[in-house]
Formats: sequence, structure tokens, C-alpha cells
Amino acid sequence: MSQQNSVTIDDITAAQARLAGIAHRTPILTSRTVNDRTQSQVFFKCENFQRTGAFKFRGAYNALSQLSPEQQQKGVITFSSGNHAQAIALAGKLLHIPTTIVMPDDAPAVKQQATRGYGAEVILYNRQESDREKLTKSLASDRHLTLIPPYDHPHIIAGQGTTALELIQEVGQLDLLLVCCGGGGLISGCAMATKALLPNAKVIGVEPELADDATRSFHSKTLQTVTNPQTIADGVRTPSLGKLTFPLVLNYVDDMVTVSETAIINAMFFIWERLKIVVEPTGALAAAALFEGVVKAPGARVGVIISGGNVDLAQICKKLEVRE
Repeated sequence: MSQQNSVTIDDITAAQARLAGIAHRTPILTSRTVNDRTQSQVFFKCENFQRTGAFKFRGAYNALSQLSPEQQQKGVITFSSGNHAQAIALAGKLLHIPTTIVMPDDAPAVKQQATRGYGAEVILYNRQESDREKLTKSLASDRHLTLIPPYDHPHIIAGQGTTALELIQEVGQLDLLLVCCGGGGLISGCAMATKALLPNAKVIGVEPELADDATRSFHSKTLQTVTNPQTIADGVRTPSLGKLTFPLVLNYVDDMVTVSETAIINAMFFIWERLKIVVEPTGALAAAALFEGVVKAPGARVGVIISGGNVDLAQICKKLEVRE
């Protein structure tokens, strides 16, 4: 099996069945103000209402539920800045699987607290001094734990793809789907689901300008990296696309674009104020591309994935001066 076919639409539909009654079927919101502003018909898939406050629960539960009894008994480990951490912790709690999470010591406090609250052991590291993947792999070997990475895993990708599957099942035809991109798990799964159901729909990934590795990778067709990007969108501070997600992005995604830090913050506040929902900076990435006109789709039916809503309010308050 080639890497670009490491996940299929059958895997995504199987994940949806596995998640039925456990993951939330999150709401889809519309806004006349947004439609007027963009001259499009926009459908927001609100994963900020998912369990743990982000889409990550879908992939985490799908992956953990397929472990062998021996793997489940010994436990799992992962590395994450926050949303995948919480998702693995909660999935482990529901499935009675011990969880260990390696998190950067500057991860939002709200995400650290929630991860511990779900019963996980949290091990903090310094981004400037340690390689999280090497540290996690070492701990996994020493403790005989199964490593469930945040995005580069077929069961994770399939679980995340159920986000787009639900959106299309509910709203029908879409001309365009906008998805934020970090390590590529969400956009890989969502692009695959979209192309399977709506072959003519375009899928565009959105990154911060300060963390544009996937965009550079997409356009150069060569894997690019970034080191500890200082973007407010902490959920996409990943070093690169993965061995599985990179070929999937090349195969199923139509374009990749970037947005500024100001655009991200403005989009976040616009969503707070007009849609009356709380989103985190990463959750506003896809919308920012539409609001700022980086992506224009007049007259089109546009899906926008709001990926999460776990906001560190103290951090956001410090960034208020960036807002125009």
C-alpha cells in the first residue's frame, strides 16, 4: 500500500461508525453577515463544540479504540501542545487506557490543566532544549508504551476525516472547503472525504505566515520544515507535515495559502462577536483566509472548519494590541 493510499474513504466511514454516540456531531453555523462580507454561502463546522474542545478527539478515540488488549493495558504516550493531548487523555479515560503526554512547558495553561484533569500524566519539556519526538520515543521504549502521534497515523487521519464527512452529509454540495493545517492530519482526512463525496469541490489549506512549512512543501513538492514558529496559532506549531500526511496533502489538496497574525486575531474576534462562539486562534485560521480575501469564492458554497476553541485568555489579552 502506498503512503498516499495509507487511508481510504472506507477507513473514514468506519471511523464515523466507531465514533457514533461517543464523539459529538458538532453544529454547523451560518451567518448572513459573513455571507454578505464574502459574497459566498458559508457553512462553519464548529469543532470547538467537540469533546475536549477540538476535532482532535475524533482521531484519538478512533486510534485508541483499535489497540490490542495488551497495548491498552500497558498504556499509550504522545506529544502535543494541547488539543491532541487532551483528546488522548479523554479517550484513554473512556477506554480505561493509561495515558502519558509530553507537552511543551509553554503550552497554554488551560490545555495543561485540562489534560491532567482527564487523568493523564503530563511530562513537560523545553522547546528550545529538547526534541519532543526523540524524548517521547525514548519514554515509549523505556515504559513499553504505544506511541500515538498527533497527526502522522492512519487511524488519527481517518478519525479527523469524519469532520468533513459530517459537514457534507448535512449541507450537501460544497464548492470549496477551507481547513487549517499544522501536521496535516485534519486536512488529509477532510480532503480525502471531500474528494470521495464531492470530486469537483476544491480543498484549500490555511497556515500562518509565520508557520508556512506545509505551504512551502505543497508548492515545492519537497518536504519543508519550520522550527518553533512564534505564531499565536499554537495548534499549528508543528515542524513539518508527516510521512503519511505529506503525500496525502499533495494528492488530495488543491492549494495552500497563508494568513498574517493580524488576520488570525481579527478573524477570531469577528467570530466571537458575530457568531457568538469562542474559537482559539488556530480555530480561526481557515476563516481568516476567507475574511481577508486571501481566498475569494463569490457565489460559492464554502465549508469552513473551525478546528477548536481552547483559548488561553491570558495569552490572548497580551495580544490585544495586535488587533487593528
